[in-house]
Amino acid sequence: VQLQASGGGLVQAGGSLRLSCAASGRTFSNYAMGWFRQAPGKEREFVAAISWSGGSTWYADSVKGRFTISRDNDKNTVYLQMNSLKPEDTAVYFCAAGPNSGPIREVVVGNVGSWGQGTLVTVSS
Repeated sequence: VQLQASGGGLVQAGGSLRLSCAASGRTFSNYAMGWFRQAPGKEREFVAAISWSGGSTWYADSVKGRFTISRDNDKNTVYLQMNSLKPEDTAVYFCAAGPNSGPIREVVVGNVGSWGQGTLVTVSS
């Protein structure tokens, strides 16, 4: 599955952004999906994941209560709504698809089949 992320930008601390990731090429609803991020000088880290149906979600502790992952299988798109943004949320955000028909935990542990190209989120203090 091919992934195209969008929606990044510059926002002040406390603000909000919504990232989108459009998928093509395979049956989108077969895949658990996720978002990861990589800050300058740091390793890529897990942010959020959602099951193929949207019925299960998983979040990193650092974003729990502030970020919400969702998906629209009719539009082949996964979203990340980011509220109460902090300067430490500054990173390149990547969407990812898990293994075909794989469970959400595969995405959580980084067993990813496809990556999007990344979109930069900058949060100013």
